[in-house]
Amino acid sequence: MRPTAHSASAQLCRRARTMDIGTMRAFFMWCTIVNGGFLILSSLILTFAGDLVFRMHSKWFPMPRETFNALIYGLLGFYKIVVISLNLVPYVALVIIG
Repeated sequence: MRPTAHSASAQLCRRARTMDIGTMRAFFMWCTIVNGGFLILSSLILTFAGDLVFRMHSKWFPMPRETFNALIYGLLGFYKIVVISLNLVPYVALVIIG
């Protein structure tokens, strides 16, 4: 059976849409770097300018400082878990198998 032009273009299209392990590894590496950098930057801002952040947010959402601290702590903790489980773990797995 001779391949037709249609089947050849379909194969090329399927091949162009697939990702190899190197591409996926680079994708997860950059996701980890960007999200980890954002996590570190947020932590630094809240450590050194926490009062400014609290004053700014308490104008929009009035709340006591203890509530604000608990919310920010929970949010950063949740974000850290998400970054580790959805960015870092897939990257490490791809490095191991690749």
